[in-house]
Amino acid sequence: MSAYGYRAARPDGAMVRGTVEAASAAQASAAVTELGLFPVALAPVKASETAHRPASRRDLAIVFRSISALVSAGVPLERAVAASEALAHGALREALALARSGLREGDSLSHALGRALGVLPGVVLGMVRAGEQGSQLAAALEQVATHLDQEAELVARVRQALAYPLLLAVVGTASVLVIGTVIVPRFAELLGDLGQELPVATRLLIGGSALLSHFWFVLIPATLALVWAGLEGLKRPTSRHWIDQTLLSIPGLGGVRLALATSRVARALGGMLRAGMPLLPALEAARDAAGDEAVAERLTRARERVAQGAPLTAALEREAVLAPSALQLVAVGEASGRLGDMALRAGDLAAQDAERGLKTLVTFVEPSLIVAFGGLVAFVAAALLQAVYAIRPGGF
Repeated sequence: MSAYGYRAARPDGAMVRGTVEAASAAQASAAVTELGLFPVALAPVKASETAHRPASRRDLAIVFRSISALVSAGVPLERAVAASEALAHGALREALALARSGLREGDSLSHALGRALGVLPGVVLGMVRAGEQGSQLAAALEQVATHLDQEAELVARVRQALAYPLLLAVVGTASVLVIGTVIVPRFAELLGDLGQELPVATRLLIGGSALLSHFWFVLIPATLALVWAGLEGLKRPTSRHWIDQTLLSIPGLGGVRLALATSRVARALGGMLRAGMPLLPALEAARDAAGDEAVAERLTRARERVAQGAPLTAALEREAVLAPSALQLVAVGEASGRLGDMALRAGDLAAQDAERGLKTLVTFVEPSLIVAFGGLVAFVAAALLQAVYAIRPGGF
């Protein structure tokens, strides 16, 4: 997806400027037209000119819950945005200030919020746009707030589940470094003064410790360089797609990632359908909510099949977009005419499956880390004890 800056005319003849994200110039022009505008000029925008830090799901949820409550109570939209601006900070507050200015100029809420490119997720703008087109803005804002609350809760649970294994890994690594760079070298000096041949395990331990102690100034920059290269690689679409595709193919982990992506896609799809958005645009907007490039690509292919006349469930099943349990609920919704409601339920079910799967993985990761670091400490202790016993008279 690339950013395109546009200059367009409103139905009343006033000229407006803004930015949209699209895969091509033709799609960008279509996106501007969907906003109810008549594009006059369109040009790609450099990434450095549109770089904004995305707002957190929790901050977005608080702001949109406030706007939804105020609009439902009959407060004018511009005043609701102005009142909710105090709840935000950073880039989100700037985005709300821009939106308030756009509303005063006659822009729609979705167009006004989209001025700060990158701060708000595309799925949020899609839901708001759907509510505006269907004259159900209050309901759409409520659905946006609910969706963001669910996303924030899901992210919080994932972080909570991973907190202890990460802490264990950091503490274990620090302990091994202290043993290898402080404790073992001192024993090596004592054993070296005796001039006796040391056991194989002890020689291996001392050699590894010497490598770590003498070349740490090379190992640390090399490690940081690898981390930096990995983070830079994640920013490239091709690398990110390959990584996501590989992770989906790993047994156990792939199922959890698919369940997480399913919860996001299904909830976003259900929210947009309930807000009044047609199916094909809803599928396109739900792509931004996947959080997984491989699943997003599968959803794009499924959307193309639906556009060619294939049933939604069949297209999703063929491309393996959703987890099997969620797909069954989507099939029921498609058959009963309640696709929006059932998609939301499918998202909730997938979130529960993802949480259970993540807890199962964590139960295996924690003892694995304990055994790994415990094994290293046991090897150090055994190697040193062998050296001590070897220098004793009659030792082995």
